[in-house]
Amino acid sequence: MNVKGKRIADKSYRLTDSGIIHCSVKVVIVGCGRVGARLALKLTEEGHEVTVIDQSASSFSRLGDNFDGTALLGNGIDEDMLKRAGIEEADAFCALTNGDNRNIMSAEMAQHVFNVPRVVCRIYDPIRYEVYKDLGLGVICPTIMGTDTVHEILVKD
Repeated sequence: MNVKGKRIADKSYRLTDSGIIHCSVKVVIVGCGRVGARLALKLTEEGHEVTVIDQSASSFSRLGDNFDGTALLGNGIDEDMLKRAGIEEADAFCALTNGDNRNIMSAEMAQHVFNVPRVVCRIYDPIRYEVYKDLGLGVICPTIMGTDTVHEILVKD
């Protein structure tokens, strides 16, 4: 759904066995490492529609045999691959590879080319994190998060 040139998440709703209305989102994840796989499994267990893209077929073994989503072997910065993954209908996009450049590029494509409403990009470099955060990209920095957590454990009373 588009409003004033911006795409708004068009969420699917379904009634669960317990009678609770569940809102599901369509998520594309680039990177099936530990974080990408864990997130994909968690989201599918919650009933969300998930597609994972990775360049390494062996990475998909992290998803196990009961993964209820789609796994695509390919490049997450390739426009045709992103379209095949359903990015044009996606409510959310996560760039979770081990490479900052690849994550930034795919997240920028998701946000600016495909107008995905929610985009999260993992950036390890704290300087790049600040730059892209200031530019409005939804970013997380494990380096900063890890440092802050260790610091708090060391100095808390």
